[in-house]
Amino acid sequence: MRYRITNVLRMEWAGMARTPSSLLFLVVIPIILIGQALLLSWLLPRYVNPSLIAVTIPQGSNLDATDGFRLLILSQFQFFVLLIPAMIANVFATQSIVEEKMNRTLEPLLATPVRTWELLVGKIFAGAVPALAAAWASTGLFILLATLLGWRSLFPYVLNATWAISLFVLMPAVSLLSFAVGVIGSSRARDAKGAQGLAVLVVLPIFALIFLQVSGLMWFTPLSTTLLSLGFIAIDVLMVRIAVRLFARESIVIRWR
Repeated sequence: MRYRITNVLRMEWAGMARTPSSLLFLVVIPIILIGQALLLSWLLPRYVNPSLIAVTIPQGSNLDATDGFRLLILSQFQFFVLLIPAMIANVFATQSIVEEKMNRTLEPLLATPVRTWELLVGKIFAGAVPALAAAWASTGLFILLATLLGWRSLFPYVLNATWAISLFVLMPAVSLLSFAVGVIGSSRARDAKGAQGLAVLVVLPIFALIFLQVSGLMWFTPLSTTLLSLGFIAIDVLMVRIAVRLFARESIVIRWR
């Protein structure tokens, strides 16, 4: 079992390595999101009422306006960075099976002893692992840039248990969900555009999380973040089961002959 999943991983990663645009996409998306976060930290103090900080981030009420807005950006980045695997999945996962159908490289793989769930799990992890690595690297780069910009005094407010749970539990769960949904769309669609419509839905809950904190409607604690992560993990398992059930192995071979 492990050997067959490993073979799928190797095949997928070899395909990514042969496509420079794929590797470039893994780099460009994180850089764009980090740039947007830093740009917001510069724009917000100039155009937004400082009194909003006390509502959205109560522990930052003793800070001046500029540091308060910087703290707002730092506190949101743990959810903002979740967009990285979601956006990468919208490109990689949705094209994974569709392109193999069109290039007629999927049929030989389906003729091997690999089981359907092994094939799909391998494809999900093949995309989720690089996307997760890119998201973690982006977080490290963002913290480094924030340190160089003199924001280190704000770290005790945000680099806490909630941040760690979000980074090492919630983010992997979201990454797996993004690619699981993408694989479902890719296996059912006849072209990449048709597959992307389903994968983009994963982005909506992430924006909802950001809105809840920015609006002050909810402030995530270690407990609430853990419960949220467990919810995503449960959905991951459900999505993998759905993906296996919907993957019409025999009909794919017949339809694309």
